[in-house]
Amino acid sequence: MASPPDPRLTPDGHHLVVDGRRWRATDPSIPQTFRAELVAELMTARRLVRTDPGTARPRVRDAKVALGERGRPWWEAGDDQDRQARMEAVIRSLLRHRAGRSICPSDVARTVGGSSWRDRMAEVRTVVWRLADEDVVRVTQGGRAVGPGSKGPIRVVPGPAFPLPG
Repeated sequence: MASPPDPRLTPDGHHLVVDGRRWRATDPSIPQTFRAELVAELMTARRLVRTDPGTARPRVRDAKVALGERGRPWWEAGDDQDRQARMEAVIRSLLRHRAGRSICPSDVARTVGGSSWRDRMAEVRTVVWRLADEDVVRVTQGGRAVGPGSKGPIRVVPGPAFPLPG
């Protein structure tokens, strides 16, 4: 049985109202497993704001963009640049949260693409390879680094220029 809707949500489901203030709601199309990881990363980053704001604030921003709470509103179509910025934020947030474990490009597509995530796979791979060119991530297959011409399943791990958690 589905849980009842949050009474703090606006009728359109786009915002939460807390103490009379509207806050953008999390994209409801994000699968629960990825939502939980992104929320955990957000909470970890928020706890660091007082002790290491220079590291924490970009992490908070990445997690909020990944959740759809910042950047182009998730209920608007947006353009390639908006979508790819969100994909980058998802990649960074999931890699930080997983602390050394890899992510699959489909994790990113499922987070950003909702039920049509398969339609986003080519775009996610493009973003992954761009980040790999910038040394932000490394792309592996069977634990070994691979290049853009590789076929088959790939994994993404932090690269030498990855912004490490504080």
